[in-house]
Amino acid sequence: MDLFDKCYAFKRHEEVKAMGLYPYFQPIYENYGPIVKMDGREIVMAGSNNYLGLTTDPRVKEAAIEAIKKYGTGCSGSRYLNGTLDIHIKLEEQLAEFVGKESALLFSTGFQTNQGAIVPLIGKDDYVISDKDNHASIVQGTLISKGLWGSDVLVRYRHNDMQHLEEVISKLPLDAGKLIVTDGVFSMSGNIVNLPELVRIARKYNARIMLDDAHGLGVLGKGGRGTANHFGLDDQVDIIMGTFSKSFASLGGFIAGEKPVIDYIKHHSPALIFSASMTPPQVAAVLKALEIIKAEPERIERLHYNANKVRQGLKNLGFNVLDGQTPIVPVVIGDDLLTFKFWRMLFDNGVFVNAVISPAVPQGMQLLRLSFMATHEDKHLDFVIETFEKVGKELALID
Repeated sequence: MDLFDKCYAFKRHEEVKAMGLYPYFQPIYENYGPIVKMDGREIVMAGSNNYLGLTTDPRVKEAAIEAIKKYGTGCSGSRYLNGTLDIHIKLEEQLAEFVGKESALLFSTGFQTNQGAIVPLIGKDDYVISDKDNHASIVQGTLISKGLWGSDVLVRYRHNDMQHLEEVISKLPLDAGKLIVTDGVFSMSGNIVNLPELVRIARKYNARIMLDDAHGLGVLGKGGRGTANHFGLDDQVDIIMGTFSKSFASLGGFIAGEKPVIDYIKHHSPALIFSASMTPPQVAAVLKALEIIKAEPERIERLHYNANKVRQGLKNLGFNVLDGQTPIVPVVIGDDLLTFKFWRMLFDNGVFVNAVISPAVPQGMQLLRLSFMATHEDKHLDFVIETFEKVGKELALID
C-alpha cells in the first residue's frame, strides 16, 4: 500500500461540500468584533473565543503596532538563543503575578505550551494521568511521553469522573512521580473541572496538578484569574497553563509555577528551545490586554450576562442546551448531517457558530458550539436567539 492511499481515499469533506453544507475553513474578510464580514455579508459572530472582545480593541491594536516599530515583526530565533526581548520577560513577570505563581514561561502557541511542558516533566517510571476529554495539545504531550517511556506511563480517566480518577491513580506506586493534567474549562462542553475533588485525590496519592486554563483565564475567578481562583485553590494547583488566543487577544501561551520547575522546563523543553519566540506584536498585545483586564472587570460581568441571556433564551425555546457557567453555550443536535444543515441555515440567515461532530464529541452529542464576547450588544444576542428559533422551527427541532 502506498503511503498516500489514505489521502486519495479521503472524500468525506468533498461529499459535504457538494451538499453545500461544509462548515469549516470559512474565511473572514474583516473583523469588527461581534460583527464580521464573511461571504460578502456582515454576520453576527457567535463562535469566537475572543471572550473579552479585545482583539479589535484600539488600544490593543495600537500596542501591537508600536511594538513592530520598536522591535520589528519577529525575533528570528528561539528564546534559548537570540529570541528573548525585554517585553518577553516583562510579560512573564506580570502573568506570574496575575495567577499567583513565582515564575512563568512563554511559548509560541498554546498547543506547544501543553506539549512543551508535559514532555520534559515526564521521565522513566513517572506517570501522566489525563482526562479523556482533554484538549488535543494535552493528548499530544501525553502520547509523546508514552512514545518515549512506554505505554504504562499514560493513564487516562473518564471525563471529570473523580471516582474513576481515584480508582486508576490508587493502582500506581505511591512514591512514583505523577502528573494529573486536566482542562480547567473543557472547550466543547464548557464543563468546569471538579477541581476541589481532584486536588484532594492528588494530595492523597502524591501527585502534582497541571491545569490547562485556556478557556478559564479572563473568564472565571476574581478579575479573570481562572479556574483555580474560582475555587479558591490557587496555591493547590502546581502548574497553571494559559493561552493568549482567547481572552488575551493574541497568539501564544504560558505556564506558571514554582521557579525551579519553570527553570527546569525552560532548559529541557524541545518545544521551547527549538521554536522561534513569540513575535513583538503578539507580546505587546497580551501586555495591553492584561492591563485592560485588570482595569476593566466589568467586561467579565458583561461576558457572563451575554452568555447567560442566550443560554436561557435557547432553553426557553426548547433546545437541548448544556448547562454551564462560561461563555461557551453548546446546543446538542445529535446527528452529523442535521448539525451541518442547522449550521448552514444559521449562516445563510446571518449567524456564525461552530459545527462540532464526532470524534470531537461522542456520537449522539453532535452540537453547535456558541461562544460569546463581552462586546456583544443586546441586539446581537436577540438576533442570535431569533435566528435559532426560526431555523429550529424550519427543521422541526422545536415547536
